[in-house]
Amino acid sequence: MPRPPMQDTSRPALPTADTPLAPSKSQRKRDAHAVQALGEQLVALSAAQLARLDLPEALHEAVVAGQRMRSHGARRRQMQYIGKVMQQLDSTALSRVRAALARV
Repeated sequence: MPRPPMQDTSRPALPTADTPLAPSKSQRKRDAHAVQALGEQLVALSAAQLARLDLPEALHEAVVAGQRMRSHGARRRQMQYIGKVMQQLDSTALSRVRAALARV
């Protein structure tokens, strides 16, 4: 008795017009690098400038910790962590951080 043909499940279904497209991996990486660069700008600020900014507590603590680090590897990992914390912020909080950096 012949086997029934197997369905090809290796490729995802093509999106239809009503389903939103997820950002590509390249776009997600560009966004992550942009947020990380924003975090590097925050770390470069002085303590007085940082105190004037209205940052969420988790982000403020991560930036202060990044300012204390001198080891290149540790500082790089902290920058990645700061980027991760900033990606978890909602878009309004992230835009407030960008606007505050533009004023400084």
